Amino acid sequence: MAVAFNASTYLLASGSDSQVAVTGPAGSLTYAELRAQVARVATGLVAMGVRPEERVALVMSDRPETVVMILAAMRMGAVAVPLSTMYTGGELGELIRDSRARLVVATPEFADLAAPGIVTGDSAWEALQAHGGTAPPYDTWEDSPALWLYTSGTTGTPKAAMHRHRSVRQVCETYAAQVLGVTATDRCFSAAKLFFAYGLGNSLFFPLSAGATAVLDPARPTPAGVAERLAADRPTLFFGGPTFYAALLNAGVPAEAFSSVRLAVSAGEALPAEIYRRFTTRYGVDVIDGIGSTEALHIFISNRPGAVRPGTSGTPVPGYEAKLVGEDATDVPDGEPGHLLVRGDSIATGYWCRTAATRQVFLGEWLRTGDTYVRSADGFFTCLGRSNDMIKAGGIWVSPNEVEARLIEHPSVAECAVVPYISGDGLERPVACVVAASGQTVDPAALILFCREGLAAFKRPREVLVVDSLPKTATGKIRRIEVRDLAATLLRKSPP
Repeated sequence: MAVAFNASTYLLASGSDSQVAVTGPAGSLTYAELRAQVARVATGLVAMGVRPEERVALVMSDRPETVVMILAAMRMGAVAVPLSTMYTGGELGELIRDSRARLVVATPEFADLAAPGIVTGDSAWEALQAHGGTAPPYDTWEDSPALWLYTSGTTGTPKAAMHRHRSVRQVCETYAAQVLGVTATDRCFSAAKLFFAYGLGNSLFFPLSAGATAVLDPARPTPAGVAERLAADRPTLFFGGPTFYAALLNAGVPAEAFSSVRLAVSAGEALPAEIYRRFTTRYGVDVIDGIGSTEALHIFISNRPGAVRPGTSGTPVPGYEAKLVGEDATDVPDGEPGHLLVRGDSIATGYWCRTAATRQVFLGEWLRTGDTYVRSADGFFTCLGRSNDMIKAGGIWVSPNEVEARLIEHPSVAECAVVPYISGDGLERPVACVVAASGQTVDPAALILFCREGLAAFKRPREVLVVDSLPKTATGKIRRIEVRDLAATLLRKSPP
């Protein structure tokens, strides 16, 4: 028998009426106001003819209206599809067509990109709320579709990972409750946005499931903007990615900015131990690094507050299992690299209309993450990089993450990416693209020597290329394919 469950009603059940549910420069809503708006918009969607399991595409910045739309769509049985607000109109159009969305809803700054559709604040948005909250929640099941999240496209065209209603509860009751310990007294602020699986958990699922407060900022995250929000809204939990933590340090954000924060979280890519050291030293706030994915909805391996092992992703989150396998799909022993597989109840059911990719990634109960990891004897997982980013130098595999971790230890380096370059002899060699730290000058020869002093000689980058910035996805991950192209172009202009 199917079990009745609706993620929207689950998320809105904990907060007291007078407690602030969402706040920030775009406005605030108490839990009573949020429940009322969600019920009205859900009823309006039904009145418009949106049917259960049809898609509602959202091109929306982080505002209270975005939270309302996601919850309202799930309440009436539709499928919310948040889309990156950093895409161009053409890119968004492709994803909207791919999703077969029945309706597009946008916030005002993206009205032109999402047309035709409903824009919050206009007459159509007002009409959506004019019917009153009379329609009860749809009779969804635990396995009913709740939302689709498009992958960030680091390795190709974005694909829609399809998630169930029960997946929302899973990430709240595992990572949020048992790792972060979120309570009603917390205020959650995420540099990662709501269209990203990581940000959706940080700014919607986790705070609402605990009756806490989400701090939302519609602006693009910058160190100065984050510092302003930290001062104005005094969050207790802060979420970012490694590149943003590096940017905060490089921008010289003052130490007192994080005085209200009890815990910081990093995900998206592996957090270098040196960035961890610099951040905790300057701000006095612990950072727990972890790994999650769009396909798993949130973090499934994580360090724990007060028990961080810098440079690692930690150990499996309660409710998840992880293992490493070789090319022959058999388990590899501790200390040896392998492909990371994970299983847990928040894993997506597959990719929308991508049968071949689904069969490659979703292996029964197990999800192939695409990452290469090594596990210590006591169960800590360390990321060696994306499986397709590993470099074979002199016949020996080199982890880009290991070389990058060494480079970032040098005071002249703010950010870096190590990629393979095929030289004229047809051999693969590691090349580093680095961004200089504020007020610093990069000496390529000195950096190569620095790597040789701290790493085996074959791991050192053969060239260090100084760049102004590194290309990144909409969610802040480094676009390694573009870095490879950039390195190749620079080396062609000035061959080694």
